[in-house]
Amino acid sequence: MAGLDPEDFSALRSLGHRMLDDIFDRLEHLGEGPVWRPMPPAIRASFQADLPRTGTDAENIYTVFQRDIAPYSNGNPHPGFMGWVQGAGTPIGVLAELLAAGLNDNCGGRDHAAIEVERQVIRWTAEIMSLPTDASGCLVTGSSLANFISVIVASRHHAMTYRHEGVGASGLVGYAARTAHGCLPRAFDLAGFGSDSLRLIDVDADHRIRLDLLARRVSEDRAAGKTPFMIVGTAGTVDCGAIDDLAALASFAADEGLWFHVDGAFGALACLSPRYRSLLNGIERADSLAVDFHKWGQVPYDAGCVMVRDARLHAQAFAQTLHYLQRADRGLAGNAPWFCDFGPDLSRGFRALKVWMTLSHYGADRMGEMIENACAVAAYLAQRVDDDERLERLAPVALNIVCFGIRGLSDHDVGELVKDLQESGIAAPSTTRISGRLAVRAAIVNHRTTCGTIDRMLDALLALRERYLATP
Repeated sequence: MAGLDPEDFSALRSLGHRMLDDIFDRLEHLGEGPVWRPMPPAIRASFQADLPRTGTDAENIYTVFQRDIAPYSNGNPHPGFMGWVQGAGTPIGVLAELLAAGLNDNCGGRDHAAIEVERQVIRWTAEIMSLPTDASGCLVTGSSLANFISVIVASRHHAMTYRHEGVGASGLVGYAARTAHGCLPRAFDLAGFGSDSLRLIDVDADHRIRLDLLARRVSEDRAAGKTPFMIVGTAGTVDCGAIDDLAALASFAADEGLWFHVDGAFGALACLSPRYRSLLNGIERADSLAVDFHKWGQVPYDAGCVMVRDARLHAQAFAQTLHYLQRADRGLAGNAPWFCDFGPDLSRGFRALKVWMTLSHYGADRMGEMIENACAVAAYLAQRVDDDERLERLAPVALNIVCFGIRGLSDHDVGELVKDLQESGIAAPSTTRISGRLAVRAAIVNHRTTCGTIDRMLDALLALRERYLATP
C-alpha cells in the first residue's frame, strides 16, 4: 500500500485525545507519586528485543508506553526533583511540541513562518539579556553546543584562516574558572585546540574566578608565545550557582583585546527578575552568550540558545555557499540568511515554537516571578540547613542552588544516603564536591517546588541520617 497514513483517522484520533488527557492527568497529579523509581530488570530487558519486522497496533504500543516507560521517567517535572539543573516543563510547552510535530518543519532555512518565529525568539532573548537588537543567534540542543559555537566564532574572529587551514599549532588559548562546566574543555577539544588550551583559573571564597590569577596567566601565556583569544565568564556555575564578576571580566577582556563569552546556561535567565538582574551586570557586554530555555525557562527539552553580538562574525564562522543550497530572491529558497548559517546543523527542528509559546503565554514578568520564587525556596532551604546542627552549608547561595554537608557521616555514607533518598521516591537531590568534601546538592529549578517540598526532603534525609548513625 502507498504511504503511511491510516485509511481512517478516527481510531488514531481517538487514541490521540486519550493520550492528551493522560498527559494532563499526570501533570495535575505530579506531586502525588514518586519523583523517580528504579526500572525493574525485566522491563529493562524488554527493550533489548529484536527489530520488529511487522507493525504493531498504536493502541498496543501506547499500552507499553503507559506500563513500561512513563512510570520510569527521569522525574524532572516532579516538584521533588532538585538534584540537577533541569527545567520541569509546562502544559503549554506540551501543546507546543504537539503543534511543532504536526508541522514537521525543517528550520535550517527557507521562507516559512517557523523561521520568523525563531527570529522573534532571538530578538526577545537579546532584549532579555540587554544585548543589541540586531544581535545574532540560533536555537540549539543546549549550552554544550551553544558554548561550542561560541568558541568557534571567537577563534574565527581572531584568525579566519583557521577555518580553512585548520588550527594546527595555532597556540590559541582561552580562560575560564576552574568551576566552569565540563562542556567548555570539551568544546576546546572538539574545536581542535585541545582541552588543555582552556586555562582553568582558581576561584575565590565565593567560587568566582580570581581576576588577579587570570591576569597573571594571560601575561604568562603571551610571554610563552601563546595567543590568548577568549575569556569565559559563568553566570551560574553548575556546582553551586556562583556568578563570576561579569562586569570586571568584560572590562578585562576589552583591555586585553579578547573575546568575552558568558556561559549562562541557567543563570542568565535571572535577567528576567528585577531583584536578581544586578547580579548579572556585565552580561550585556558579552560578545557571545549561551543560555538554556529548557532549564529555568521551563521549556520542554531541548531548547538551548546561542547569542552573538556581531551577526556578521557569526555568519562568517559557519555560512556556506553550495549549489544545492542556493538562496533565491523569492520563492521557497528565499528569506536568507538561514539559521544553518549560524551553526553546524543543517537539519533543525521547530524548537522556537515552544519557546515562543512559553514566553507569549506567561509573559516576561511572570517568568521573572517564577525565578524569584525558586530563589526564595532555595533561601528557605539554606536557612533550614543553617538552623540545624546536624547539617552544614558548604557554599554561599547566589541564586537557587544549595550545597550542604551532613555532619557525622563520611563522604561514602553521604553518597549512599542520597541514593537511598532518590530510590525512596520522596526527593531527588544529587551530590557534588565542595572544597574536596561530598555535598548534598539541591538545585531549585522546578517551578512546582515549594517550601513544603523542602520540608519533606529534609525530614526524609534526616531520618536516613539517624539510620546510618545507628548502623555499625
